[in-house]
Amino acid sequence: MARRTGLYDAQKALGGKLIDFHGWEMPVQFAGIAAEHLGVRTGCGAFDLGHMGRLQVDGTRALAFLGSQVCRTLHDIRPGQVRYGLVLAPDGTVEDDVLVSCLAADSFHVVVNAGNRERILELWQPPAQQQGVAVSDLSERQAMIAVQGPRSPSLLAGLGLDTAGIRYYAFADRTWRGVPVRLSRTGYTGEDGFECFLPSDHAVALWQAVIAAGAMPCGLGARDTLRLEAGMPLYGNELDRTVTPVEAGLIFAINPAGGFTGAEVVLAQLRDGPARKLVGLVVPDRRVPRQGYPVVSAGAVVGRITSGTLSPTLGKAIGMAYVPAALAAPGTALLVDVRGTQVGAEVVPLPFYRREKKT
Repeated sequence: MARRTGLYDAQKALGGKLIDFHGWEMPVQFAGIAAEHLGVRTGCGAFDLGHMGRLQVDGTRALAFLGSQVCRTLHDIRPGQVRYGLVLAPDGTVEDDVLVSCLAADSFHVVVNAGNRERILELWQPPAQQQGVAVSDLSERQAMIAVQGPRSPSLLAGLGLDTAGIRYYAFADRTWRGVPVRLSRTGYTGEDGFECFLPSDHAVALWQAVIAAGAMPCGLGARDTLRLEAGMPLYGNELDRTVTPVEAGLIFAINPAGGFTGAEVVLAQLRDGPARKLVGLVVPDRRVPRQGYPVVSAGAVVGRITSGTLSPTLGKAIGMAYVPAALAAPGTALLVDVRGTQVGAEVVPLPFYRREKKT
């Protein structure tokens, strides 16, 4: 039986269309994917992220432990900061991508993907115990709600959750109706926004308050199209146990000093260059390149689409794929086999969409 978050009934009451997602019964849409997508781009949307895993890592050696398990540079992270990183296998491929928040010098909060929570716990708990580090699972008792879009700061402030002074990829602890709420200025949409962490038994009240204040309830469908426009990888599509962070273009998330699991392979790819790269593709005739469709060059299959959609913001068919490094330059002409018909595609820089930053 699929698991449900604490917001299940509240979302069902709003007309959410529910699907199974990694063993969770989650809304894929409410008003419609395109409407929700544009609502986030122009206003504010709310997403239930209760299916994600939330872990806490504590101990005097917690930072050293995370530095060995996550390939991102962490030694200089400070309380209140958040960093994106990846957990790698010994062969340099991706076990998961995570968000690490520094609560204190010896305490960290880590968000992992829904389908990988048990795997990360399995990987981390034995070495953590050996090093005197405690890894605890907060997922049942801590809710996670994303409030995303250009109106998100003012909407949350209107509810009494002050967002002033919280920088991008940073967090601050606030109080709402006597309840502790952590506002993390991160997200998965390409827009400004916050991920809100609070005790699970208060999640419905915050969700209802955010919706009453004007946020559009959004499902996984819009979350997927928003992150794809923003060129953000999805575990199971762009990231898995066949892909390295170098191939995925996530160079910023690699500690060049090494010291993490899989470092030998990854640092060699940094030095020599990967054989293939993740690229963005635009199909001019608007035929959508769906996941798994072959990418063709000179009559040979050179890759497969990892994600694709008709971009609601751009009005173009877009997708991502891994292709040989020699074919990864922007402007390269390729073909995508769309159900037996080969259609033209052009390699373009990622992301497809980038919001205008306020000065």
